[in-house]
Amino acid sequence: MSSTNNSAVKSAAETQQQVRNSLARRYRAERRFRFYGFAAVTAGIAFVVFLFGTIFAQGLSVFQQSYVKLEVFYDPETIDPAGNRDPDDLVVADYQALVRAALREEFPQVEGRPNLRELYGLMSSAASIELQRAVTANPDLIGQRQTLWLLADDTIDMVLKGNVSRQAREDERRLSDQQIGWLNALEQRGDLDLRFNRSFFSNGDSRDPEQAGVRGALIGSLLTLLITLLLSFPIGVGAAVYLEEFAPRNRLTDVIEVNINNLAAVPSIVFGLLGLAVFIGFFGMPRSAPLVGGFVLTLLTLPTIIIASRAALKAVPPSIREAALGMGASRLQMVGHHVLPLALPGMLTGAIIGMARALGESAPLLMIGMVAFIVEVPQGIVDPATALPVQVFLWSDLPERGFVERTSGAIIVLLLFLLLMNATAVWLRNKFEKRW
Repeated sequence: MSSTNNSAVKSAAETQQQVRNSLARRYRAERRFRFYGFAAVTAGIAFVVFLFGTIFAQGLSVFQQSYVKLEVFYDPETIDPAGNRDPDDLVVADYQALVRAALREEFPQVEGRPNLRELYGLMSSAASIELQRAVTANPDLIGQRQTLWLLADDTIDMVLKGNVSRQAREDERRLSDQQIGWLNALEQRGDLDLRFNRSFFSNGDSRDPEQAGVRGALIGSLLTLLITLLLSFPIGVGAAVYLEEFAPRNRLTDVIEVNINNLAAVPSIVFGLLGLAVFIGFFGMPRSAPLVGGFVLTLLTLPTIIIASRAALKAVPPSIREAALGMGASRLQMVGHHVLPLALPGMLTGAIIGMARALGESAPLLMIGMVAFIVEVPQGIVDPATALPVQVFLWSDLPERGFVERTSGAIIVLLLFLLLMNATAVWLRNKFEKRW
């Protein structure tokens, strides 16, 4: 009897020890799992911080641009030798000569064609365009003097922002030692400064970095998204309402639902190829136009909007439908007067998320020609245009150092646009969402 009790006690002790060992292993495994999860989250946050830190470090400087203060004399002999103030003559006058004359007055000791060519290289060609606009808007300026801040060349801008060292050897930078001396003299006089870069938001694309802006791409994106929203939202909501509320449950609707879910995972470039073949190749629509871009992005966003809209409809309690039908409402009245208003916040949120995805797409737009070099800001949906993601792609491929900051600056504008759209989606959901 005693040996039996001893065996039972020993067995219980061994069992307890096994349990303790098992618990210890479980706790160690849990700690390892928590450590791995924490490490993964930390690594993800670190990568995101590094990515955005790099973008902002390279792109924030784009919001400032180098300007030179010059006293410009609007010489009548250069602008309007006939003296008749003909607008056609004023437009084609040699305003570059006025900029060069102002530079020679600033540095009267500079002589010789090679030296003067280097001196003139301090200014951007946009300076003469600004003078042209000023004179055509106000011909009374002819014969007067005016002190203006005019756009400097991008090589000056890179030096002033510290992206190019002044102490580097002459053969390692685009500016000569003589130009560096003129730059230092202008700084000492207070005639060279970094000012707000208004041209980045008012200009279209350009081959000169200091003149390139995002206005054309921004307007093109807005027009494209407007077409996309006007087409995809009503079509997507209508399809979702039919499939969820009216369509019979049979094999055909099952096939349609499966294909809608599959379309949400199709690579975006496939929609670009479809748009190229159908809208441009078959229907003959203009290439590189927001109208075609809107059609292509509509195909891209429709599955997302349909899926989100169906989820919003499913979230409406069945009691709402039963109460409406019980009060004598028809099925159409039940959906239109009761279910749809309650599901609309979720539908709007899904639509805005779909629009945000469309805003960031570049592959479909590349296929339909929106990668073209567009200088003029589009005025309508059939004018040649580009979009912000495509503009980023174009600038990233250019060799000039000035386009590096413009690429990052355009990414910042795109991110702010996306942030605004997602904030709008959150606001709509919180404002109109009903809780049961």
